[in-house]
Amino acid sequence: MTAITSATEEEEDVARRLSLPVRLVNARVTYKNAPIHLLEKFTFKDIESAHRAFLEAGAEECVILQTCNRVELYAAAGDEKKLLDRWAQVAGLAEKDLSSCVQVSTDGDAVTHLLKLASGLDSLVVGEDQILGQVRRALEFSKSNRYAGANLGMIFDRALKVGSRVRNATGINKGNVSIASVAVSLADEYFDDLKSKKVMLIGSGEAASLVAKVLKGRGIDFIVTSRTFQRARSFSETVAGKPVPFDAALGMFGEVDLIFVASSAPYFLIPYERMEKAVLSRKDPMMIFDLSNPRTVEEKVATLHGVKLVNMDQIAELVEKNMRSRMKEIQSAEKIIDEEMRSVDGMMKRLKAEPVVVSVFKSVDAIRERELKKALSMLGKDASPEQAKVVEQLSYAIVEGILASPMNYLRREMEARGDGDNSKSAEELMKIVAKMFRYDQQQQDEKK
Repeated sequence: MTAITSATEEEEDVARRLSLPVRLVNARVTYKNAPIHLLEKFTFKDIESAHRAFLEAGAEECVILQTCNRVELYAAAGDEKKLLDRWAQVAGLAEKDLSSCVQVSTDGDAVTHLLKLASGLDSLVVGEDQILGQVRRALEFSKSNRYAGANLGMIFDRALKVGSRVRNATGINKGNVSIASVAVSLADEYFDDLKSKKVMLIGSGEAASLVAKVLKGRGIDFIVTSRTFQRARSFSETVAGKPVPFDAALGMFGEVDLIFVASSAPYFLIPYERMEKAVLSRKDPMMIFDLSNPRTVEEKVATLHGVKLVNMDQIAELVEKNMRSRMKEIQSAEKIIDEEMRSVDGMMKRLKAEPVVVSVFKSVDAIRERELKKALSMLGKDASPEQAKVVEQLSYAIVEGILASPMNYLRREMEARGDGDNSKSAEELMKIVAKMFRYDQQQQDEKK
């Protein structure tokens, strides 16, 4: 009776695992459904403990992607509700706050989202490249700490390859689409060697910060000034630039080659008369970008000989043109993603057979090891270490030779039967295979 009960429990366990195959869950809060101040509430202050918390909640694997515009969880799990409950617990949120902002996708929909994300289609700025590196780093962190395994590893690797392919095959990331990037690129085109020029940034707000980051990223030195020197000094410490007092900066107009003005001042910081005096002693051309709203460079400055003035409207027009160009590439990118999804879908179906495949190999390997010990014992001292090694390698080869074909056939059948009405027959097939190779139970039955 005990053996019969045990067999029934084991069959139920196999059935449970086969009815709940590896399930991919993606839960995310992004700029699309939560403002930045609310998005911050969902972030994980301790990434490592967050990974462990989700594994404790039932996830077999997990990867957390966290940027300034999104917080996303990818997990191989059976129960998504437990994951969401644990998210609320870790972030210290009420369940209603979580449910109102978190978007959940599963299986194929989750994979499609990841492919689009890595390709830059889900970013605030379509086609931006930064997200690809962020996805890669999130995967590497999870793999190095053993939070992610074969399932998420396969899917993320595919996403990274698709993201690179989309960028190489389309113009989705071509052309600058930020005011700061366009301005610096225009300056780079205007001057033969921008790094050798003297550059000044006027302003200490968000717009000035974006310009400073682009300049710093391109290795361009610059001085920064603000109407309050303390702000300029704080800006230089937190962002970049060499701070100078505002009055001193106004007296340097004749020395600098490039000026970026990004200020909220309600008056002209660069009036015509001051700039007219400054250029009298200049021989080389000068470029000024007025990125302020309202404008802080008097328009008449553009009439001065050797001065090129570019205002916000001109830059915004270029940004819009580049963005329209990127948007045209979305359809081509989605076509590449659709092609890849067909391949990934087949791989996911084959993965459903892995619990049985692993179980079969484990069961057969136990028999191989037992029989190998018997054979080596029978050979006794007559067998040298080299001969024992040959016998052991033979045992491995026999197991591999016998099981490889049927297990590969099982994977192919899972892929073929993985859709619609056929999915039930796929589950039945796995149950039959699992029962056929349950040698430990067969031995118990023989002993009775």
